[in-house]
Amino acid sequence: MPAADGPTISIRPPTPADRAAWEALFRAYLAFYDRDEPPHIYDRAWNEFLRDERMHALLACRGEDVVGITHFLYHANTSAADVCYLQDLYTRAEERRGGVGRALIEAVKRRASARGCSRLYWMTQASNETARRLYDQVAEFTGFIRYQVPLPGTPTST
Repeated sequence: MPAADGPTISIRPPTPADRAAWEALFRAYLAFYDRDEPPHIYDRAWNEFLRDERMHALLACRGEDVVGITHFLYHANTSAADVCYLQDLYTRAEERRGGVGRALIEAVKRRASARGCSRLYWMTQASNETARRLYDQVAEFTGFIRYQVPLPGTPTST
C-alpha cells in the first residue's frame, strides 16, 4: 500500500537487527493498556518470535522504518480446524489510518489460511474506537464477552 507521501508498506518477519525498533513499539502498545513488564518478558517474547515456532511476529515497514507490529499464535479448536489468535497489533501513532494495521491483519490472515486455520480472531477494548473503526471494516463483531481468571504466581496480563 503506498503512503500518500512515503514508501510502500512492506510486511516481514523480524530479524535480530529489529530488536530495538520492535521493543519500542511493543512497549508503546503495552503502555496503551497501562502495562509495563519486566525486561525478561520482552526477552522471552523476542526469542520466541525469532524461533517462529510457538509465537509469531510480523513487522510493518515503510522503507527501513518499522512502523507497526503484530504478534499471533495458532491453537487447536474443538469444533473445527486450528485457529489463529492475533494477540497484539500496534501501529505508530502517526501511521494510524494509513493502512498499516490493515496490512498487518491481511498478512496474518494469509499465513493462517496457508496453515489451514478455520478462522482468525482477536480482541480489543470496547473503548478502543480507533482500532474498532478498522476492525469493523475487516472482520465480523461476534458479540462475545471475555472473562479471565489470573492464576496464582503469574502476573496479570491482557
